[in-house]
Amino acid sequence: MRADLTQYGVEEARTPAEVDKMLAPDNGTVLMVVNSVCGCAAGRARPAVGMALQHQTKPAKVATVFAGGDDAAVAHLRGILSDYPPSSPSMALFREGKLVYMIHRSDIERRDPAQIARLLTDAFDEFCA
Repeated sequence: MRADLTQYGVEEARTPAEVDKMLAPDNGTVLMVVNSVCGCAAGRARPAVGMALQHQTKPAKVATVFAGGDDAAVAHLRGILSDYPPSSPSMALFREGKLVYMIHRSDIERRDPAQIARLLTDAFDEFCA
């Protein structure tokens, strides 16, 4: 399940310190993916990330935390995303350390991977160009 994302060059952030390092303002745009073992992560979210990362415009960095595996890192990221209810899977786009776009589980469950990838690529075009 981890390799489903790392095969696309997605970096794992397994500790709170690694989350903070990834989201440092000098990293530019960063997509953080909350991965999980659920079916919508496997069948929708992870494939969508792979599709979106083929897009011409993309974030400077892409990282993931694994719900149920990287508990401290997930809790830390959820603290940063406290304006949103906890969600696994989910995707959050940051620019210069600030959240600019969020895809919640409810956005993932009702879409197929291509539709989710389109949400991501539209956000990449808006915030990463």
